[in-house]
Amino acid sequence: MAEDLRGRLLAELTGPGGEFEIVPQEVGGIAMRVYAKGPATLRDVVRFSQGYGARDFLVYDGYRCSYAEHFRLVAGLARCLREEYGLTSGDRVAIVMRNYPEWVPIFWAVQLAGLVAVPLNAWWTDAELRYGLTDCGAALVFADAERAALLDREVPIVEVRGGASVPGVRAWAELVATLPADAEPPEVAIDADDDATILYTSGTTGRPKGAVGTHRNHCTNLLNTLVNRRIQRALANGGVFPPLAAPDEPQPGVLLTFPLFHIAGLTSLYFSTLAGAKLATMYRWDREVAAQLIKDERLTSAAGVPTVMRDLVEQGGTVAQLDGVSMGGAPIPPDLVQRIGALGTGVAPSNGYGLTETTSAVVGNAGADYLARPNSVGRCAPGADLRVVDPASHEDLPDGEIGELWFRGPNIVRGYWNDPQATAESFTDGWFHTGDLGYVEDGWVHVVDRLKDVVIRGGENVYCAEVEAALFEHPAVADVAVIGVPHRTLGEEVVAVVNLRTQVESEELRSHVAARLAAFKVPAQVVVRAEPLPRTPTGKVLKRQLREQIGTSALGG
Repeated sequence: MAEDLRGRLLAELTGPGGEFEIVPQEVGGIAMRVYAKGPATLRDVVRFSQGYGARDFLVYDGYRCSYAEHFRLVAGLARCLREEYGLTSGDRVAIVMRNYPEWVPIFWAVQLAGLVAVPLNAWWTDAELRYGLTDCGAALVFADAERAALLDREVPIVEVRGGASVPGVRAWAELVATLPADAEPPEVAIDADDDATILYTSGTTGRPKGAVGTHRNHCTNLLNTLVNRRIQRALANGGVFPPLAAPDEPQPGVLLTFPLFHIAGLTSLYFSTLAGAKLATMYRWDREVAAQLIKDERLTSAAGVPTVMRDLVEQGGTVAQLDGVSMGGAPIPPDLVQRIGALGTGVAPSNGYGLTETTSAVVGNAGADYLARPNSVGRCAPGADLRVVDPASHEDLPDGEIGELWFRGPNIVRGYWNDPQATAESFTDGWFHTGDLGYVEDGWVHVVDRLKDVVIRGGENVYCAEVEAALFEHPAVADVAVIGVPHRTLGEEVVAVVNLRTQVESEELRSHVAARLAAFKVPAQVVVRAEPLPRTPTGKVLKRQLREQIGTSALGG
């Protein structure tokens, strides 16, 4: 009965004449099912938000900004990007900073101006940041003081929350002071299939690849989120769609702990913007501060990786005040789902399975469904198609059999920036090869393992070949394999297994990696192995065997 009800609700929303009608359309030469209504571009989203006026929008450590103030800043900055900096449609603007409130108007100004936002990982080293800026060809960079100090001056830099003036770097405060208070957005033409973002993700070579997201990709993800919210509310309301929020209803509020440079962070950002929600961010995670923020600002939901959400659950009463807890970025332990459900206060857990290349969640599980099936990542989003294929033959497999998950639809990115080879390897006739192994039963998707050699540590992807390459640079290392082992709070932790030519302390090897890569990529443990690493006849390390031998012992459980 519940399945029939869900199907009826979805058909009512997305069928002919529905609130979220889906129609057939060819996109890039591929037949797809796309939304016929709603925002077509991210420019439409931020323009719509202007109507929320005096409502609080951004909250951060004593800083507060209304929707009206935000839009005035966005409009002025968008004109500045076009007129003062001379940027034209398709030019790339990099954003390199923590979740400061300034991140938000910068991103929206880039979209309003018809440019391409390139959010770079704020935890990258200077070498990694320089690679990203060079690869995307950024014409302008907005960076916080910590990141600005790492960057070359070859590209114009605007420094946010800086101290003393730095030669060749423009202060954010000085730029904002030049913006007119009554600026109108620049008149630019933006198509749904124009590029909106480049988000970097680890690739098969170990170097980050820039996934190019279009406005259609992001707006599809946004509308998928709205459809899911509507269905969940109807299921909780006896199968009847409740009325849309009235102007006098309490304002929703989101505690956003996902980094804004992640697709999950962007999803929360543009959903909050469209919904008129209050968006609260923090400098760094602190559960006591988070609990007080939820209470003081009367926030209604929290979003983050399982590590952070588990920490929040430890507060007990704090989570009980929320309507929803959204998780993603790493596998969700079933026990965490059950702990949230056991609070018995109506708080609804939700999870989205997706990648940067699928523009966030392409499969979702939420509410009572999630509590009943905590081992499933859920059902496909509207308009998304799924194939489970044999990794070797690429032949489709029947329900219940494990194979590689391939997705196609309007939320799949068009490819990788400036990398036709990687694009050809990962995309076939619009189908994206996730590199994840899974199966489908009765429409419910299960992910069981990964083909790609990636460790997901606290929501951050760590590509093993990149860490191995760094370790191989040390003269004492003869052979190395990097693996992920289970970790209670982070999901996985990075462990390096090495053969040595000469004796060296493990801490020296860890420091060696830390000098070359971001901190989250540094192995938590270096295991010295006297015997050769186990390999296949073709020379590939048998990492599954290493994991079985090491288990959780390397990290003490």
